[in-house]
Amino acid sequence: MNTTTTPSSLDAWLAEEATVVARLNAGPGPGVARPDQIATLNGLEQMQAMLRGELPYAAIAKTLDFTLIDVSEGRALFQGTPGPAHLNPMGTIHGGWYATLLDSALGCAVHTMMLPGRGYTTAELGVNLVKAIGPTVQRIRAEGKVIHCGRQLATAEARLYGPDGTLYAHATTTCLVFDLKLPG
Repeated sequence: MNTTTTPSSLDAWLAEEATVVARLNAGPGPGVARPDQIATLNGLEQMQAMLRGELPYAAIAKTLDFTLIDVSEGRALFQGTPGPAHLNPMGTIHGGWYATLLDSALGCAVHTMMLPGRGYTTAELGVNLVKAIGPTVQRIRAEGKVIHCGRQLATAEARLYGPDGTLYAHATTTCLVFDLKLPG
């Protein structure tokens, strides 16, 4: 993962975000895909369809102001906008916001590895906050990468960083992998 960026990266991040948000807003918006929409798709195909605005995206992203930016096999990249609604009483971003953004990147990275008819759920989430996100930080990225994906367990790691490369947190997950019970 590239966390060596230049200050001009924020402009690139904002431009990329605007493009993705326009596609998402042109689609069905937040919600849950119907079983018939995803029954034949693997996890990567589902995530790519979501990014194209063909499937709904998770409502939590709208609630907490973050966006799926990119996916590939075993990888998911989210971008978030820390704001006043996410502050703790000390005036920095609440740790729960960090954890949710990281959990989303981790889970979606695992999701990209699922075969049609397979699903996962988080069994363990470990988050290490290493630096406070203060009021001058405009955007944050969470990049999740799968370490292992087997028949019953998947593990992944993620990093939360700013456009200047500052590391704010890192996390790991263990997910249970299972067959979905789809109507049919």
